[in-house]
Amino acid sequence: MSTDQADLDYSADEMMSIAAARALHDCTSCFVGIGLPSTAANLAVRTTVPDLVLIYESGTIGTRPDRLPLSIGDGILAETADAVVGVPEIFNYWLQPGRIDVGFLGAAQIDRFANINTTVIGADYEHPKVRLPGAGGAPEIAGACRRVIVVVRQSLRTFVEQVDFVTSVGYGSGPGTRERLGLRGRGPVLVITDLGMLRPDPQTCELTLEAVHPGVTVDDAMAATGWDLRIADDPATSQPPTDEELHVLRDLEARTSRA
Repeated sequence: MSTDQADLDYSADEMMSIAAARALHDCTSCFVGIGLPSTAANLAVRTTVPDLVLIYESGTIGTRPDRLPLSIGDGILAETADAVVGVPEIFNYWLQPGRIDVGFLGAAQIDRFANINTTVIGADYEHPKVRLPGAGGAPEIAGACRRVIVVVRQSLRTFVEQVDFVTSVGYGSGPGTRERLGLRGRGPVLVITDLGMLRPDPQTCELTLEAVHPGVTVDDAMAATGWDLRIADDPATSQPPTDEELHVLRDLEARTSRA
C-alpha cells in the first residue's frame, strides 16, 4: 500500500470490490467464482445492478444470499435461489452455449495476455511449490461466457511474465489464440485489481493499464507487475467509493463474519 492509500478512509480491497461491482452495471447474468468475485457480485446486486442474476457452478440460479457464501456448496446459495439445477445442466445448457453474459473470476497468477493459473505454483506440476485449489469450472467460464472480468490483487507474485500453469485461457499467446481453440466467448474484457483497472489492447490483446485507484500512481502499478506493463495514453483515476457503497459492503462482510 502506498503512503497516499494509507491516508484514505477505505482499504485497497474495498476499492477493488466496489470497482468490480460497478463494472457489472450493464450485465444481466453473471457466473460467479468464490472469493473476491463473489464479494463484488453480491455487492453489485445490492447497489448498481439489483436485477443481476447470479449463477454459481453448484447449480443455483438467481441466488440472493444475505451473506457471502463460504463455498459453492454453501447451503445459503440453494436456499435463496430462484432455481436449483444439476451441475451438468448449468454447464451443458447454460454456460457452454453462451447463454451467460459475464464470467467473474479470480486468479493466483495472471500474465500479460490474461491467462489465469489456479492450479500450481512452480514449474514442476508433479512436485509444485504450492498446489492450489484447481480449476473447478473456471476453464469453461473463461471459454464460454460472452465476456470475462477478472478480480485479483496485484503484485509481483500474481502479475507474472508467464503463468506456471494455464488453468483458464485468456488470450493465449496473443491475437487469434481463442479463435484457433474454438472458444465461444470474447474472453477477458477487464482486469480489476487493488491498484487499478486493465483492459486488453484491441490489436495485441496485451493488458493495458487504463485507470489507477485513488492514492495509487502508475509507477505503483508498474512496480507490482512482472512484465513491462503497457500504459494507456492518459490513465484515468477511479471514482472513490461512495458512503453508501462502503456501508453496504461493510455490512455484507460483517454479516458474513457473524455466520
